[in-house]
Amino acid sequence: MEKDLLSVKGRVFNIQRFSIHDGPGVRTIVFLKGCPLRCKWCCNPESQEWEIQKMRVGDKVKTVGKDVTVGEVIEQVEKDRIYYRRSGFGGMTLSGGECTWQPDFSEALLKTAKENGITTAIETTAYAEIDVIRRLLPYIDTVLMDIKHMNENKHREYTTKDNSLILDNAKIIAREAKKLIIRTPVVPTFNDTEEEIREIAEFAASIGVTEMHLLPYHRIGSDKYAGLGRRYEMAHINVPEKEKMQALLDVVNAVGLKGQIGG
Repeated sequence: MEKDLLSVKGRVFNIQRFSIHDGPGVRTIVFLKGCPLRCKWCCNPESQEWEIQKMRVGDKVKTVGKDVTVGEVIEQVEKDRIYYRRSGFGGMTLSGGECTWQPDFSEALLKTAKENGITTAIETTAYAEIDVIRRLLPYIDTVLMDIKHMNENKHREYTTKDNSLILDNAKIIAREAKKLIIRTPVVPTFNDTEEEIREIAEFAASIGVTEMHLLPYHRIGSDKYAGLGRRYEMAHINVPEKEKMQALLDVVNAVGLKGQIGG
């Protein structure tokens, strides 16, 4: 292991252990600070700003964000190695926020994990320069990439960014990644029609993707907005019903992808 990799610093706001989501097997999720998108339904609004923040939780105020070294993160990840073995294929997942916006830290963290025999995954919007993404790909076993909508204007309305860079990068990642899974948060009023999900599924199939996960909208994390002094704009949106999600899953499967609800 390269000693200088262990000293590379990054900014995180949480390390979640024993997760059974966000990648295969039991995962340790490292949540990084900073994201270029501002999705209206984001369940981690404290991830969006790079700055270290104060957030009220109940009657207490907590600090959100901490500068850490790769070595410090790997020390936490190593504690879960026994659970990776038991699950057969668990490992570390970088989430956020957006890990491609801390490329030096993410690259060093992923490379160190691989050198320690730990499988890796990232959750990404892929809203980054492709050269940055290519720096990370050699050290990633599974890319979990969001494609939220195929319509540029609607994507911008709900996330503040258009989707052209994301879709262009998806084509390259599909060719060059070891494994790419497309994930779509299903958000009523945004992208919950069969037509909208079919368009995403057909795009995914056209670039060689074989697996797509539908993530039902939820309100978990909505109270964080008040804690940050912000208004949650999706409070009026209802969680999609199981029947609705099954109908959308049927659309994904009909396109020929291996679909699932949740991820």
